Amino acid sequence: MPDDLDMPPAEALDEAQRLLDADRPFHAHEVLEAVWKAAPESERELWRGLAQVAVGITHLRRGNARGAESLLSRAADRIVPYQEAPPYGIDVRGIVRQARDLTREPHDGPITLRLSTD
Repeated sequence: MPDDLDMPPAEALDEAQRLLDADRPFHAHEVLEAVWKAAPESERELWRGLAQVAVGITHLRRGNARGAESLLSRAADRIVPYQEAPPYGIDVRGIVRQARDLTREPHDGPITLRLSTD
């Protein structure tokens, strides 16, 4: 991923989803992180949380259950406030539920995560 990655949110969600589906969560993290850094203040914690979910999955895939648990828990807490009115069709409730499930029962195989309800 280029350091100066600049994508509109909807395009970034599509790209991050493509990367997650290809079992490349760290690369999805980089896409989501780029949006986080460019997002308006009101959306920053959402994008930061989404990036943390992706890197939490990266930790799971690499066998670091403790690091994954910490990141996934913080990520879920960070995005909960967006549940009532999630922008861009992001499935905040589903992501929170899955992040919390993964903290309770981590596994080392590919993880299916849907970022949006679209």
